[in-house]
Amino acid sequence: MRAVVYRGRHQARWEDVPDPTCPPGSVRIEVAFNGICGTDLHEVFDGPIFIPHDAPHPLTGAQLPQILGHEFSGLVVEVGAGVSDLAIGMRVAVEPYVVCGTCASCASGRDNLCDVRGIHGLSSPGGGLSEYTVVPRRMVHVLPDEVSLEHGALVEPMSVGLHAVRRSGVTPRCKVAVHGGGPIGISLVLALWASGVESVVVVEPSEFRRNALTGLGAAVIDPNTADVVDAVREVTGGGADVSFDAAGAPQAFAAALASTAKGGLLTVVATHQPVTFRPNDLLLSELTISGSNGFCGEFPSVLKLMASGAYPLDGWVDHIAGDRLDHAFEMLRRGDAIKLLIDVAAATPAP
Repeated sequence: MRAVVYRGRHQARWEDVPDPTCPPGSVRIEVAFNGICGTDLHEVFDGPIFIPHDAPHPLTGAQLPQILGHEFSGLVVEVGAGVSDLAIGMRVAVEPYVVCGTCASCASGRDNLCDVRGIHGLSSPGGGLSEYTVVPRRMVHVLPDEVSLEHGALVEPMSVGLHAVRRSGVTPRCKVAVHGGGPIGISLVLALWASGVESVVVVEPSEFRRNALTGLGAAVIDPNTADVVDAVREVTGGGADVSFDAAGAPQAFAAALASTAKGGLLTVVATHQPVTFRPNDLLLSELTISGSNGFCGEFPSVLKLMASGAYPLDGWVDHIAGDRLDHAFEMLRRGDAIKLLIDVAAATPAP
């Protein structure tokens, strides 16, 4: 079969690889769509970072070279022995975490914090940028009839946003600021709206992204022309009750911290460069900073919300053929697209 194999910085291309087998308890999936994530971009242009390269992953044994792709959907084409609740042809999304199941985090139901967590498509054999991939049954979620395969490839990043919203404890009466309007920022906005929060403003420097957000119905602030702290305080009437840092840039963190209301919460969702702040900024205003790592049980909830129409794709999600993979990476790197779904099933390149 054909798959996108990552061998190091600037080395991700379609190659011929052996077809995966389907052992007991596993499911073989013909991939339909795979979303390109910011993590994939960092690996391709700056990595290896999360992909094991000096030693095998302690849980999965995976290391370079790695088949990429951890946001994907597809069709069930084979089930291993012991899998009796899935049928050939079912449309599915895949939850990519590979966890030990025995550490303290897993035992407490927080497997997103597993001590040795792996991710299918980053640190586990196989990935979604391939014609076929095999995963354990527990990672497979059947799509409701109302949910398209395109939506199915977005369940993973949308679960990141919903998890962060749930962790924040936000209520419909809260005034919220989201710093960063990329895919995760959009996932936060859509999850907030689905949770009944109406007062949401997004801070985003890219005009392309701001236009997409406006098209979705979001209020936006352009940090290139406005003082972010003053603008957020004005829109929210004194400061955001809850702020989300989905940008991962020091200036965004600083603005989010300064524009959060006294007694408020700043939740960091993006992986981050180092930042500095004064503990007095927290003490004097009784601010709380928390982190949100991936997702933990949100896949079923996101699928229900998708079935209800809570996750529109217009204006921020585009398709691109598999044989234009390099172009897709460059488009995202330049900021010419927000979310790209690689059409794996329709355009897997010939050898």
